[in-house]
Amino acid sequence: MSGCPTVETERLVLRPFRDDDVDAYTTMLRTPQVRASLHLPDDIGPEQAWQQMAMWLGQWQLRGTGQWALEEKATGQFVGRAGSHWPLRAGWPGIEIGWTLHPDHWGKGYATEAGAAARDHAFASHDVDALYSVILPENLPSQAVARRLGFVPWEERALPHVPELVHVIWRLTRAEFNAA
Repeated sequence: MSGCPTVETERLVLRPFRDDDVDAYTTMLRTPQVRASLHLPDDIGPEQAWQQMAMWLGQWQLRGTGQWALEEKATGQFVGRAGSHWPLRAGWPGIEIGWTLHPDHWGKGYATEAGAAARDHAFASHDVDALYSVILPENLPSQAVARRLGFVPWEERALPHVPELVHVIWRLTRAEFNAA
């Protein structure tokens, strides 16, 4: 495998995390909306943010999957993260396409733009029959993004790492992707 590539979309640069992203990434993770959707503790701080950034970079190296730091092309501002996720975790459905943006950047279409780049990259880089997105039932904005990317609800279940919560597993098969 190789490290995290850089990908450009119309309005975003999807790039590897850098050490100087830690403050902006911590700020995003600390927002109530992001903490709720990612099951994060109220006291999440720079140490945990940095560990996540390092984990994403390591996942790129080991599995060819991971999250990119999202940067607005026009301003260079950090707006969030998006990409693929393929953890070594019991009950995980497969390669997940996901996105997390600072709430200040919601409603601009960035999640869909970055999600489409992640979906396309994952199908081009991995010989898999389907991609997934794991979303809480109450997270209607993320469900709308998944739908725009071609995903459909596949099943509902609790995952072993958060057994108290049922998630909707969204799926997009390669055949559906190729037919679109």
